[in-house]
Order: sequence, then C-alpha cells, then structure tokens
Amino acid sequence: MALGETVRGFGELESEIMDFVWSADGAVLVREVRDAINEQRPIAYNSVQTVMEILHRKGWLTRARDGRAFRYSAVHSREDYAASLIDQVFESGANRTATLVKLVEQMDPAEAEELRTALAAARSGGAS
Repeated sequence: MALGETVRGFGELESEIMDFVWSADGAVLVREVRDAINEQRPIAYNSVQTVMEILHRKGWLTRARDGRAFRYSAVHSREDYAASLIDQVFESGANRTATLVKLVEQMDPAEAEELRTALAAARSGGAS
C-alpha cells in the first residue's frame, strides 16, 4: 500500500497488534503478539494470526519465514500511520489551515516548540 492511498483507522485488534510490532526491537512471531495481548485479555492464536495476515495483505506488515512460522515487522512507521489519518481529514474537505491552527492551539507549549524546531529543520533540508 502506498502512503498516498486512503487509509482507514485500524480496528481495535489491528491497533493492538501494530502497537506491539512498532514497539518491538525486531520482527515478531504471532505467538509473541498473542502472549502480549493475553496479558490484557484472552485472545485466540488464530484470531491474532488472521489479523496479522490481513495487515500483511494491506501492506502494513512484512513477513519472513522462521522455521514453520513467520516473523512480522512493520512496513510503515507509527508516524506514517498518524500522518495518513491526518491526511484523510484534509481530504474530507476540512480547511487545512484552520485544522492545523486548531491542532497547534491544542498542543502544550513544549510540543509547539518541538514542532517549530522540526519545521525549521525541514525547511533547511534537515530532519524530515
């Protein structure tokens, strides 16, 4: 899936899976994800496996064989996902400038300063 395509927000289980994958140090097994979710609520291995396969088909996860199982890792970052959601808002017809102003108004001063620093770096060809 290309980042420019329309992205719907993840469902609850998709979000839990992606949060785990994004926070992992490397590629993860379905069992590892299921075990982590099981600490919060019971869930079947097959449910996690099915949703991870769906995320793979949607282009959010990549996989590599590890014995009889697959190890999954994220194709896009959490920030890519969040930016895609914001872009959906813009595509809905919302006024971009007004929406951005509202967003910045809701930031605490430290976040606003981080944003100013990031924008200045982006303008000068630094960090993206």
